[in-house]
Amino acid sequence: MPKQIHDAPSGPKPLGPYSIITEAHGLVWVSGMIAIDPATGSAIEGGVSPQTEQVMKNIGAVLGDVGLGYDDIVKTTIFVTDMNDFAIVNAVYGKYVGDAKPARSTVEVSALPGGFVVEIETIAAR
Repeated sequence: MPKQIHDAPSGPKPLGPYSIITEAHGLVWVSGMIAIDPATGSAIEGGVSPQTEQVMKNIGAVLGDVGLGYDDIVKTTIFVTDMNDFAIVNAVYGKYVGDAKPARSTVEVSALPGGFVVEIETIAAR
């Protein structure tokens, strides 16, 4: 299957010239999600826990737009601005992935777009 760009009506609008969901050869790439409420376009404040909750909800919503769910995730990369938040991110993230734990990397970065403290990109498989 050649590259296909999917609509993601349930997710936040992109902040730049990129697609939220791209698919090829049975793999689905979800661009890095930040804590924006797709219904309002507003940033979620309050720190890493509520931001991670919103990010995971956004990932679930856009995966649902293409008929997939959390169990279909095979790899994630988590970007945090403070590695001291690792345990908090793990606790929230773990509620969503459950026993279907994908491969994962976590990287501390100096900053994220919009001043967010967590961003998660996802690869899922059909």
